[in-house]
Amino acid sequence: MYAARRVPTVETMTKTAIITGASRGLGLALARSLAAAGWNLVLTARGADDLERVAAELGATAIPGDVTDREHLQRLARAAPELDLLVNNASDLGVTPLPPLAGYPLEAFRVLLETNVTAPLALIQATLPALRAAGGSIVNITSDAATGAYEGWGGYGATKAALEQLSNVLSAEEPGLRVWWVDPGEMNTRMLADAVGADEAAAAADPAKVATALYDLVDSRPASGKVSLQ
Repeated sequence: MYAARRVPTVETMTKTAIITGASRGLGLALARSLAAAGWNLVLTARGADDLERVAAELGATAIPGDVTDREHLQRLARAAPELDLLVNNASDLGVTPLPPLAGYPLEAFRVLLETNVTAPLALIQATLPALRAAGGSIVNITSDAATGAYEGWGGYGATKAALEQLSNVLSAEEPGLRVWWVDPGEMNTRMLADAVGADEAAAAADPAKVATALYDLVDSRPASGKVSLQ
């Protein structure tokens, strides 16, 4: 587990990050950590009202929208012509209650792939010129469902497995960047509550504690690779 460093430096004062899914959960917690360290933030999420409140709290730029909308992704890229960090945190759980693969609705699976795999790649492509210029970093949030055989999690887990391999190849193709695919472990979020129920989710880790570890990963910039924060 990484320990956070909270003291802003001259270097971090001018750094810029884009965070998707930033209005709640891990995205919000990481945004708060980065803002406390002096980062400039461009935040996005689908809920405009919640996102505007977060942006006002953190002095960040709010650009509400859906990550599956290509025009929205281009707006995000234009808002950060100088970019040090991209965090692909936005994600969808898929069909609930979680169904077995034998009955998984195929159209819903296509939508899930678009949100959890295609959209992160599209945003990476849109921001690569700025990231390359800065020698920046990419964080793709995955899940232990990418590798574990958990009943009902086949749809979501398959998309996260695809995101992990996408990240793995990207790290080889872009040696000038840091690319981390991060398993944050179970967190007490709305998504987990939708999957397993509010009572079970309440026993999971606080997203703020996970964000502390993720912040230090970003700050210390180890080599590209898979990271578990569990």
